[in-house]
Amino acid sequence: MPATVVRRRAAALPPDERRAVIVQATLALLVEQGEMVTTRQIADAVGIAEGTIFRAFPDKGALIAAVVDEAVDTGPLDRALAAIDPGLEFEATLERMVELLQHRTIEVWRLMASVGMKFAEGPRRRPPVSEPMVAYLRANQRRLAVPPAEAAQLLRGLTIGLTHPSLIEEPLPPRRVVELFLHGAGAR
Repeated sequence: MPATVVRRRAAALPPDERRAVIVQATLALLVEQGEMVTTRQIADAVGIAEGTIFRAFPDKGALIAAVVDEAVDTGPLDRALAAIDPGLEFEATLERMVELLQHRTIEVWRLMASVGMKFAEGPRRRPPVSEPMVAYLRANQRRLAVPPAEAAQLLRGLTIGLTHPSLIEEPLPPRRVVELFLHGAGAR
């Protein structure tokens, strides 16, 4: 006698939490399958009825746009940067910052490569320079030749340029990025 499969539904959540759960599940599916993922697959991944998606988002495009917005939000990166062990040496701290920036660069690139640039269109402001990076560099300003905010922009730009899969064959190790940041590419 075959066993009856009982599909468990997710517990009822407040609307903001429901949206957040749907966005997180959709992020993983978009990276894996691209924009062709179905709302049925998303609903199954979350454990909700397909119609619940459309109570949280007007359409699939709005859901994908919300996923992109979530992925480019700098808040989680800033929190990770602020949580770096303050006992690390200067160069070790910079290497950890580069690791976090590299991870973010690759994750955002993977999502954008999966969904296409049409979901990134529209008014987007350039992400601000990370305040935790600027604060750390300000505290170590004696080691810098430029103001802390400029140094943070340089470190971010150098890291992205030496990490982004469409710009470089393989990301440079964080130690090498930090060496280039601090000492340049010129002969010593």
